[in-house]
Amino acid sequence: MVVQLLTINKSRLEKRINELSQIGKIGETGVCRLTLSKEDRQAVETVKKWMEEAGLSARIDDFGNLIGRLEGKNPTAPVLMLGSHIDSQPYGGRFDGVIGVLGALEVVETMKEKNIIPYMPIEVISFSDEEGCRFNKGLFGVRGILGKLDDGELERTDRNGITRRDALIQFGCDPTKLKESEYPAGSIAAFLEMHIEQGPLLEANNTPVGIVTGISGPLWLTVELEGFAGHAGSVPMPMRKDALVGAAKVIIALNELASQDTDAPTVGTVGSLKIFPDSRNIIPEKVSFSIDLRDINIERRNGIEKQLRAKIKEISEENRLTYKITEDTNSEPRYCSDRIMNIMSRESEQIGLNPIKLMSGPFYDSLYMSYVCEYGMVFVRSKDGISHNPKEFSTFEDISLGTELLYRTATKLACVEK
Repeated sequence: MVVQLLTINKSRLEKRINELSQIGKIGETGVCRLTLSKEDRQAVETVKKWMEEAGLSARIDDFGNLIGRLEGKNPTAPVLMLGSHIDSQPYGGRFDGVIGVLGALEVVETMKEKNIIPYMPIEVISFSDEEGCRFNKGLFGVRGILGKLDDGELERTDRNGITRRDALIQFGCDPTKLKESEYPAGSIAAFLEMHIEQGPLLEANNTPVGIVTGISGPLWLTVELEGFAGHAGSVPMPMRKDALVGAAKVIIALNELASQDTDAPTVGTVGSLKIFPDSRNIIPEKVSFSIDLRDINIERRNGIEKQLRAKIKEISEENRLTYKITEDTNSEPRYCSDRIMNIMSRESEQIGLNPIKLMSGPFYDSLYMSYVCEYGMVFVRSKDGISHNPKEFSTFEDISLGTELLYRTATKLACVEK
């Protein structure tokens, strides 16, 4: 691999990533920057300042999205949007999402320094609540600007009972004006996102950068099982209605169903579990847990979901429990634009890169952008495939190569008159 001299400013990009990692820092390398928290606000204000210093007009909309805009020759043309997110998991790393926002800012700042005036406006966006861990439903900011929020979504609560509505108000947003922050149909031409891979394929192929071909379809469910509480020392085993026992059986069933085809990329996860009354010597009466099921084949995923629902019904009846299943997120696989992938491939050759093409198991803001415009994604190699963990790591050399490819792709897209 022979890489030509970088156009983007690697040292500036590295400095900003390191500086942002100090906000909400945990341990040596981790970050806890939950959406709409004071740490999130501090991070948003920091990036907003960098946008303004780079010559962009910057604003925070009422969804909590940060948007920096560079005008084009035709200010009324649909925009080219670049970005990702800077909110984190509670036990997260410093690169997840961040390289997509700060890389996008570096792209636009480099264009300005090279006196490149795009035909269409370019917007750099940091989407609010991509992660979804605080209110148990993510991609909030991107769904917001596209008018795709669910009924009652502002009343979802975090672990402390704070509603998303109140969190938005505390953040400085006005939930009564959300409609004003939506983008009209046809106003976004394309979306580009750079992200760490969060998987092992690029490292296994000794490749710093990858071109994403599509995103697996995620299905998020919340399952609630209810039995009857009783004294742990006096209720005989055959007479119990133990909701946690039922939950354990469902979790095992999910694991078995997702693993039945060893050649398929199906994955199933239970990552959140709540027990009531949560006491050592009381039989659990209620258990609520999340289910995350993903596959690039929607028919296969739907088949597993059907089997899982039947298992939940069967296990509930066997254990004399009642159950409720709520669907939180449901999307089919979404494929990247052939035109954008072709541009990325050609530009990769120009700088001596030979990226592999790969599907994404995790989903991103790009998932929802794909419903309104063409989109493309660049993956950057993750050491050991680790993410959603303070140990996640990508070298600044790899991040810079990904940003260079993002820059060259954005330039080709934004400077063509339509």
